[in-house]
Amino acid sequence: MREPLLEGMCFTLKYLGMTLVEKPKGEDMAAAAIRRIVATARVGARKFQKVILTVSPRGISLQDADTKEMVENISIYRISYCTTDKLQNKVFAYVAQSQHSGALECHAFLSPKKKIVSTSHLLLAP
Repeated sequence: MREPLLEGMCFTLKYLGMTLVEKPKGEDMAAAAIRRIVATARVGARKFQKVILTVSPRGISLQDADTKEMVENISIYRISYCTTDKLQNKVFAYVAQSQHSGALECHAFLSPKKKIVSTSHLLLAP
């Protein structure tokens, strides 16, 4: 029998986008970053990429839901913060250091259900 917490729990979400942040953690920083991402996403007329986000003790992996292609694999050691948005309770975000540039990036996702957001947040929260 596979252990879901060790193997990873999968969530199907819509990727809203990413913005650079200056601090590795903080509720105010995350709320401002999420507002920027959501505002930018609303302006664009494109459809959001549907992704499968897998949370495991090793970190987060993102896979395109349609093509099953790996989008990104983030080590747990690069993730500095995760949160659910207070105003938009179906939005989940995390802050991680980019593997390529070293910059801090906040990535935001939209969930079909609030419960999914809460579960993914709890799995990553320290």
